Amino acid sequence: MTHPKELKQTTIEVKNLVKQVADASGQLTILNGINFTVQAGETLAIVGASGSGKSTLLGILAGLDVPSSGSVQLAGIDLFGLSEDERAQFRKENLGFVFQSFQLLMHLTALENVMLPLELRGDKDARKKAEAMLDRVGLVSRLKHYPKFLSGGEQQRVALARAFVTEPPLLFADEPTGSLDAVTGEAIIQLMFALNRERHSTLVLVTHDLSTAARCGRTLTIAAGHLVADQLQPIN
Repeated sequence: MTHPKELKQTTIEVKNLVKQVADASGQLTILNGINFTVQAGETLAIVGASGSGKSTLLGILAGLDVPSSGSVQLAGIDLFGLSEDERAQFRKENLGFVFQSFQLLMHLTALENVMLPLELRGDKDARKKAEAMLDRVGLVSRLKHYPKFLSGGEQQRVALARAFVTEPPLLFADEPTGSLDAVTGEAIIQLMFALNRERHSTLVLVTHDLSTAARCGRTLTIAAGHLVADQLQPIN
């Protein structure tokens, strides 16, 4: 399996990606012929209306879902040439993922949630690194709190800390502020981009918020499963 240090120059290459599922009327095409490349260090937003296929696309990029046809290569590695177990190992070593619904383990404290990906990698400094990361996101006083005792914004900060603590070369975020109020969401977005700059990772962000997308260097627009626009943001 590829070690994360070998993925520091990660690029994402998507070729002829198609995703179809069966429904009552037959085959429903969610993604149709998607092609694009992401260079190492880019910040990329994927935007589109609800149901356009953008979250499905992100799930496939992370290997959480499987395409009907086409390919995804990460740093030249064919993601779907790997077995399911190998993809899970690949994610553990190389990817961070931030979900709209936080996806924290409710029986673990904030500290334990952030320690978990480090412990799964056998990191002997898991506690020290997790404490430092929670301090970075402003939660040093909440280490022993369980998620049910944290606000939505605090839970998302824990999720950000968990995603960044292993310093993954690739970070995926699916509507990371969708469950938050505007003020809290803005604070989370600012923190996410600050952490991303510090860690020099490649960020792929799904969002319905065009102002959030505008903070990325590039925006892909998905409509009815098709890639309809690929725009670079102007440099100010």
